[in-house]
Amino acid sequence: MFGKVYSACVQGIEGRLITVEVDIASGLPQFAIVGLPDSAIRESMERVRAAIKNCGFSFPMQRITVNLAPADVRKEGASFDLAIAAAILVTSGQVPAEAIAETLLIGELALDGALRPVAGVLSMVDEARRSALSSVTLPALNAREASLIGGIRVRPLRHLLELTGEEAVPADERAFRAADGDVAAAAASGAGFGEAALDYADVFGQLHAKRALTIAAAGMHNIMLVGPPGTGKTMLVRRLPTILPELDDEEALEVTKLYSVAGKLGGRSGLLRQRPFRAPHHTISAAGLVGGGSVPKPGECSLAHRGVLFLDEMPEFSRQSLEVLRQPLEDRHITIGRARAVFTFPSHVLLAASMNPCPCGYYGAETPERSCSCSPHKVAHYLSRLSGPLLDRIDMQVDVPRIGLDDLAAVSHGHTSLSSAEMRARVEAARAMQRMRYGSGLLPFNGELGGRQLRRHCKLEPGVEKMLQLAFQTLALSVRAHERILKIARTIADLEGSDIIRMPHVAEALQYRSLDRKPLL
Repeated sequence: MFGKVYSACVQGIEGRLITVEVDIASGLPQFAIVGLPDSAIRESMERVRAAIKNCGFSFPMQRITVNLAPADVRKEGASFDLAIAAAILVTSGQVPAEAIAETLLIGELALDGALRPVAGVLSMVDEARRSALSSVTLPALNAREASLIGGIRVRPLRHLLELTGEEAVPADERAFRAADGDVAAAAASGAGFGEAALDYADVFGQLHAKRALTIAAAGMHNIMLVGPPGTGKTMLVRRLPTILPELDDEEALEVTKLYSVAGKLGGRSGLLRQRPFRAPHHTISAAGLVGGGSVPKPGECSLAHRGVLFLDEMPEFSRQSLEVLRQPLEDRHITIGRARAVFTFPSHVLLAASMNPCPCGYYGAETPERSCSCSPHKVAHYLSRLSGPLLDRIDMQVDVPRIGLDDLAAVSHGHTSLSSAEMRARVEAARAMQRMRYGSGLLPFNGELGGRQLRRHCKLEPGVEKMLQLAFQTLALSVRAHERILKIARTIADLEGSDIIRMPHVAEALQYRSLDRKPLL
């Protein structure tokens, strides 16, 4: 007897349709699974056997062979349990084949037949829709996530006994969005999304840093804040998501897929609409930052896709971890090679970093009460943790000085500060100019310009080229740094509503290369 059903696995962040074939033949009782299964799938033999028996079905006491095709694709996880059990029941004639025809089956089985949720459902259901399957049967706790994909019928199950049932998620729930309360609760629980209560109106002074962050958000320019402790670097960066526009539908689905594959959706009831904000600890490994494992999973850089990756006290991260960021910052994706496959994860992030000018934090910011205690050797060793190629990929390097007494006095007198809403309006206006300029192509932001596009879209007024040449020679800029300055100037011009890059735009852009302008030693 032979039968087959459809299931799926995840490769990278995309789903892959898997055909589960079952052959039941005469012979000594034996149960074997072939097709490159991992240990979790091989263990499913006992879960499936117990679940079938405890649900009152008869487990065939014959030679059972299960093949997961294509056989050259590595499969992992417990999501094949339901498909294997259903294939055995259909092949042995205990469940009609019509009940699961053209249906994707995913879910983990408990020993009593109950269904448990699995990760990566969004990607698997999306692949089933593209493969023209008519429905998907999966654990009830995954049903709301699966319903985000339109064009396919969703059948939630709580128990294996419901396999032939007709219960389905109503069609009018397929397009729901996450409620604001759900997103705010997720942010409060540290799930990696911007906290709605944060606002730049709470930050007094630091107008130069606020201006730089507005430029960074408008053109997707990587930014580093440099300054002594207590100047508000972390506070400023943590508010960066509040001036970024909401994710559009395509971006939201892409980000939600990533979190589904990583198992970090946490039961949310809709697409993720807020920009991700990830702030890993400096002890994170290179694999944790960009992804890895025997079957690679997305790392922090990919979980920050379409949002902000914040590296607080950047020199404290290991040199190896920082250097692996060079490729994703340049290419906007991460490629991880393994013996049997190459995995690609998106990582279109706005990198925001902070650092002190020296180990003690007070080099160049001495006061009568406090001065730098670091030797030149210690300062040089501290700064050498950031390589030149990595710094070149950080468009903006901004000094954040101490807050003056005038700024503190403004607080007590009830003066208002520049709010996130005002900054966001400027960001959206600048991004609208970029959309008009670049259309719907592969270059939606100024921070991604390069080569021919840079020369085409960065038109300079007369005299500006001579100023750039002088800066290039005086500051000993690399070619990449020269290009970064042009990109920043293009964004500043957009914020001012100018089609041409003028002298003040370039002069301001040069201010945001503080580590080029002056040595820290």
